[in-house]
Amino acid sequence: MEAFVTVINGYAWGPGMLVLLLGTGVFLTLGLGFLTLRRIPTAFGLLLNGFSGTGQGDIAPFRALMTSLSATIGTGNIAGVATAIALGGPGALFWMWITALFGMATKYAEGVLAVHYRERDALGGYSGGPMYYIRNGLGPRWAWLATAFALFGAMAGFGLANTVQSNSVAQVLTDNLNVPWQATGVVLMVVVGSVVLGGIRRIAAIAGTVVPFMAIAYLLMSIVVLVANAGAIPSAFSTIISNAFTGASAAGGFAGVTIWAAIRFGVARGVFSNEAGLGSAPIAHAAAQTNEPVEQGLVAMLGTLIDTLIICTMTGLVIVITGVWQTGESGASLTAMAFAQGIPGGEWVVTVGVVLFAVTTMIGWSFYGERCVVYLFGTRGIVPFRVLWVLAIPVGAGLNLGIVWLIADTLNAFMAIPNLIGLLLLSPVVFKLSRGYFASATDKAQEG
Repeated sequence: MEAFVTVINGYAWGPGMLVLLLGTGVFLTLGLGFLTLRRIPTAFGLLLNGFSGTGQGDIAPFRALMTSLSATIGTGNIAGVATAIALGGPGALFWMWITALFGMATKYAEGVLAVHYRERDALGGYSGGPMYYIRNGLGPRWAWLATAFALFGAMAGFGLANTVQSNSVAQVLTDNLNVPWQATGVVLMVVVGSVVLGGIRRIAAIAGTVVPFMAIAYLLMSIVVLVANAGAIPSAFSTIISNAFTGASAAGGFAGVTIWAAIRFGVARGVFSNEAGLGSAPIAHAAAQTNEPVEQGLVAMLGTLIDTLIICTMTGLVIVITGVWQTGESGASLTAMAFAQGIPGGEWVVTVGVVLFAVTTMIGWSFYGERCVVYLFGTRGIVPFRVLWVLAIPVGAGLNLGIVWLIADTLNAFMAIPNLIGLLLLSPVVFKLSRGYFASATDKAQEG
């Protein structure tokens, strides 16, 4: 089974997929005139000023971002970065940065279209995301593409954000506390189930409280390690950049890798971490209380900046400066080894981080999968989906890590393709809405 999935994964994440993924980000970045980089201060201002929400929707813009971050800030930031470096060398981190820089434009476009084309379901809740902007923006003849996204999205959640997360938690708790994976699975099932069964408002409330706390705490502990090893930081950056273009030679328990491996695993894990291009985050942003698509798009792009350019960078630097990337270890265990070498008791930073990050990811992604199910089967599918989601958690805790990551990667690609095609075809709408918004803002400023 693992050999079969490996073959499929090789095609799914081949050169064509990387060109489509990065090409879409580059195209949107250029088409927007580097708006996503120029408007970062504006985006943070909107996030803070629109904390409570001022328009129609289910949750405040801030909580929409926190919900999307609860899904993106997960084991991808701890285990995913480590796996990328273990398989692609330190240079993989550089390609994660490139993916994120252009991914900000992709995430911006997703947020704009999500709000612009969203709908209300039979229960009065807001539904949006790729399946809706593909169908409503491109018309009935593209409905098959919207259905494909919803189908892959519903399935991807079980691999990407359910079994992968519970598996990583089980691994780190077994390594550090000898906790049986069965016990981990049951406890996670109870905790996540108590939130998921409450719907988007409960999910958003938990995310708005937990995500900022856990992200700041993890960053602070990472900074402690970096400060303690400040002298090694310049050489770490040099290693990362040079390996991105030369590959990495074998050393210690580390098997050498090529430039292509650095690019492939850097891009793949970058997307796994920040989800730019997957089409998942716009499902949460579609529920934001706002009447202005461009404003939510600006808020949405901050998710990629925070997730990859800040949090993933911290994890990657800790792994590289401590030199543990050459040991042959991988996943959350590699990150735990790095923190343990960086500061006394550092492995507990990873243990707590993996648990918190994984739980919030399972919670956030449950909403994504649920909205995909609503698109496919209507609101009658909500309760069965939530029950299946919760029951799958203990199963994932005991699965083989290799096959879990492979399936997650493959489903990521299958989910991203329909979304990226939709973004490219609807890019004129994104450009038009953006020009109109900023022209109006300029006029108001001049009148004032």
